[in-house]
Amino acid sequence: MSILSDQSLPLPDDLTSHHGPVTAAVRTPLITGGKTYADVTHDVCIQVEGKPSREWYIAFGLALVVLLYGTACVFWTWWTGLGVWGLNKTVGWAWDITNFVWWVGIGHAGTLISAVLLLFRQKWRTSINRSAEAMTIFAVICAAMFIFLHMGRPWLAYWSLPLPNTLGSLWVNFKSPLVWDVFAISTYFTVSLVFWYIGLIPDLATIRDRARSRVSRYIYGTLALGWNGSAKTWARYEYVSLILAGIATPLVLSVHTIVSMDFATALVPGWHTTIFPPYFVAGAIFSGFAMVQNLILIIRVVFKLEDYITIEHIESMNKIIILTGSIVGVAYLTELFMAWYSGNEFEQYAFHNRAMGPYWWAYATMMTCNVITPQLFWFRSIRRSIAWSFVLAVVVNIGMWFERFVIIVSSLHRDYLPSSWAMFHPTLFDISDFLFTFGLFFTLFLLFAKFLPVVNIAEVKAILKSSSAILPVPASGVDRERPVLDSKPATPTHPLP
Repeated sequence: MSILSDQSLPLPDDLTSHHGPVTAAVRTPLITGGKTYADVTHDVCIQVEGKPSREWYIAFGLALVVLLYGTACVFWTWWTGLGVWGLNKTVGWAWDITNFVWWVGIGHAGTLISAVLLLFRQKWRTSINRSAEAMTIFAVICAAMFIFLHMGRPWLAYWSLPLPNTLGSLWVNFKSPLVWDVFAISTYFTVSLVFWYIGLIPDLATIRDRARSRVSRYIYGTLALGWNGSAKTWARYEYVSLILAGIATPLVLSVHTIVSMDFATALVPGWHTTIFPPYFVAGAIFSGFAMVQNLILIIRVVFKLEDYITIEHIESMNKIIILTGSIVGVAYLTELFMAWYSGNEFEQYAFHNRAMGPYWWAYATMMTCNVITPQLFWFRSIRRSIAWSFVLAVVVNIGMWFERFVIIVSSLHRDYLPSSWAMFHPTLFDISDFLFTFGLFFTLFLLFAKFLPVVNIAEVKAILKSSSAILPVPASGVDRERPVLDSKPATPTHPLP
């Protein structure tokens, strides 16, 4: 009986036994197009070294216009006061906290892809981790903006820090989850920024060595921190990456857990529940991966990186989206069950009001976008479709925004006293301040995509030999088309017993 796989690896004569070539099953290639190491460098660096495309100028111009308009509205909000928002005595939190939690959630995917998948040695992360890490940093910046906005007096933001002062007994309340937010998010931002920058250093050195102008060589050389590519340098780089991955992995769980405690530690019906920490973490990963999916689908087309961001990457992302979406769906059902099982009439009314009250349309949108729509990814043809992946990722992020809106507004707008019931209606400044963060996010991301490599050159080269349909060869092109996989299975001279 012979033991043969459907694919085989061509081996040198001295490594071929008298039974014929050794065969092994090989995964679907992650890098296509028969790329060489020189091709990887050229294809990624050309976006940095060349002039911006017309599409980039159009997108950057639109993002900048939105940012400038939003900036004017933000300063007007600070100048006039938070009364320009649609808040009232009953609904003291609304769009501001909804947007804050939404942006923090989006920022989770970058650390998960960079840290957790690195520790699990997932090779498909290498083409998308750079963009995901950048998205994380910019999303956390946007989330922090709503903290400053909600303060009303941003020049007093340092009061949230435990700093010695001369104002008597003024000190932060360490029992408050809002103070925990400050430490969790600032730590998360710092570790994510360092992780992102450390991963950039080898690629910055590559751009430095290719730079033609003295200014570019000086800027990228300074940022590369004297990288020389020696074996010792690479060893230290990998060692530091693993340490940072180990530090960042608990942050993936802790940050949104602490954000969820802003609500879970309150006595408001609909908030006071122990399921919030895992529920919020799953939802954050769910929305974060959806946003990464949108960004990489745009990048692969605009920067012509279809050979590096392949259908296999997109399908892997969609598998995680359907997994986390299913977890979120189970959390929704668990909430409903626990409200019924608790026997607490206030808790039961809170969930009845969500589904049947004045904000039923928000609850229906949440359930449709987060629970029903992602189930389409069970179909392989949809999971591997570019158009469906983009549209469903947008739908997921819409649904996750409505989830935060439902949790916050529908739980607050009807208090214990019917006389204090009120409705929340967003004003122009609620919407404009939200648009400000979109302008800020896309302005920063477009600048990143132009001046820094969007794909990790060093890590893609590291997997090129094992994850490409064509063996990488020197830039001279000798034997460029030598395939890794034979088109037909090998037939041994003597069958194995």
